[in-house]
Amino acid sequence: MSVNDTDTGLIRARDPLADDRSPGTGRAGRATAWFSVGFRVSLGAVIAYLLVRAVESLQSILLVTVLALVIAISIDPLVRALTRRGVARRWAVTAVIIGLVLVMGGLAALFISPIVNETNALTRNVPVWLQQLHDHHSTLGKLEDRYKIIEKAKQELSSSGGSSVLGGVLGAGQLVISTLTGVFLTLTLTLYFLAGLPTLKGFCLRFVPGSKREHAAGLTDEILLRTGRYMLANLATSVIAGVATFIWLVAFGVPYPAALGVFVAFMDLIPLVGSTVGGIVVSLVALVVSWPIAIATAVFYIVFRMVEDYLIMPKAMKYAVEVHPLVTILGVIVGGALFGIIGALLAIPIAVGIGLVLDDAVFPAIDTR
Repeated sequence: MSVNDTDTGLIRARDPLADDRSPGTGRAGRATAWFSVGFRVSLGAVIAYLLVRAVESLQSILLVTVLALVIAISIDPLVRALTRRGVARRWAVTAVIIGLVLVMGGLAALFISPIVNETNALTRNVPVWLQQLHDHHSTLGKLEDRYKIIEKAKQELSSSGGSSVLGGVLGAGQLVISTLTGVFLTLTLTLYFLAGLPTLKGFCLRFVPGSKREHAAGLTDEILLRTGRYMLANLATSVIAGVATFIWLVAFGVPYPAALGVFVAFMDLIPLVGSTVGGIVVSLVALVVSWPIAIATAVFYIVFRMVEDYLIMPKAMKYAVEVHPLVTILGVIVGGALFGIIGALLAIPIAVGIGLVLDDAVFPAIDTR
């Protein structure tokens, strides 16, 4: 044995890990590893931040898309009813769409006439109001003498150069345009979802493992069915609220009973608070008739709300799905706080789907432990 071999053996005996070390496992190697980990974590954080910002910027579009999907699911039972009678799905969808267009057109006609009449009345009354402002014996003239309304309006226009008024007009115009765009986009997406709902469902089920796909398909059908039934039941109660409002207003001579009935029906679609807001608005409109009629209208809505909650709604929900009141309240509050009116509308259908998933998958797994 040579001296070199003896030295090598001594080195290996002193350091057993000498054979396992590579050139990159020293301090430099550890620094490189930590740098790689830090880079990956930072990159993941940046990507997550950008994704959150992208979702926030697309929040309105995502909400409109989900709303259109829920509307399509709600209408789908009508399409299924026609298909069970032997009608092809494309023709069933076409018939339902034509019916919806006719209904929406009739509702729009109810609103257009009152709006046009009110606009014409406002145009005719503006010169009269201006004349009364200069009449010191009229009510408007006394208000002008006390608060100097015309002088303050001129100062506001001169100080801001009309920018605030122009900004308000542009803001109102932008709101109208965005609302019309949202409605058109919602209707368009609803038509696409309604026509391709089976295809969309089949595509989503392809992400489920084959052994569980049949069960997932059955659960999906149950969620869609109960969600559609719930929305139709909610629509039925809203129609009852609108018809009751129309009859009451016609009986007591309150103006625009048809338009106000449609307004109450739309507001009643919003859980918990919608019918209350509608009742307040109609009671304020009833003030143009008399104070007693306005008070009687408010009492009517209080009584009707109790009848709706304890008689009409349980009967309608008998054919839909049971939703716990606490889930309804919390869902509407959270959905409304996060996403506004659309969130409140979507809260209960989403709660229905979550409840079915919990009953089918989560709770049985917990019970077997």
